[in-house]
Amino acid sequence: MSRSLNCVFQPKLQKGKAPEKVVHPYSRKAAYLAREETRLKRKERQKNDKATRLNVIGEKLLWFQGQLDPEKMSYARKDACEIIERYLHRFDSELEQIELMNGIKGRQGRLHGAREAVIKQTIERERAQYEGIGFEIPDILNGKHLKTFRQVVNKVMKWSKLLNRQLIGFMLIFGKTNALFCREWTGDLKKLPNIKLRTVNNKGLDTKSKGTEDNQEAENNKQDEEDDLGNEPDGGTSMSD
Repeated sequence: MSRSLNCVFQPKLQKGKAPEKVVHPYSRKAAYLAREETRLKRKERQKNDKATRLNVIGEKLLWFQGQLDPEKMSYARKDACEIIERYLHRFDSELEQIELMNGIKGRQGRLHGAREAVIKQTIERERAQYEGIGFEIPDILNGKHLKTFRQVVNKVMKWSKLLNRQLIGFMLIFGKTNALFCREWTGDLKKLPNIKLRTVNNKGLDTKSKGTEDNQEAENNKQDEEDDLGNEPDGGTSMSD
């Protein structure tokens, strides 16, 4: 009787998991896994590239905000070019420090060579844009867009104590186009208005008279107002484009 009870109440042995089957390198499953891995890597790379790009844009916009005169309602093209020139020289002090450190006698090798190369490549690329197709900046030539830019950045700066610079870049870009949202913005990224951008170059800057430049700026402002009414901005581009 005891033997039969032991047979009834004896716990069942758990079966071990069967070993996973080896995938044949030339099978359809192997090809699928390879494609999936490539897709995930590409997606992650695109995500990192976008985060880096937004970080750079966010820092640029914050820099330009710090250079603006709060009393000015709009800027002429000449004024915008002067601000761009200062922006292109923003690394001068850092390059001087690197040069001083490497100028010490008896030092072997060059310190901060990688950083120095990145800075020079960045300046060269931005200089080529400025002297060629145009360098992209906040649209400070249009009074309405300048006002929106100031309002948005001021709102973002209030939140900057809780956010890092990368997230600030996202906040400056995502949102709806209605500029009235910025007055009542509470931190919702979807309700942040877009910042209008404009490309500016230095072509023909020295040869233009002030009267010609003022007429061109008036035409630009008129065109931007017409574009805003039609919701099809042409004089400047939106951050969400």
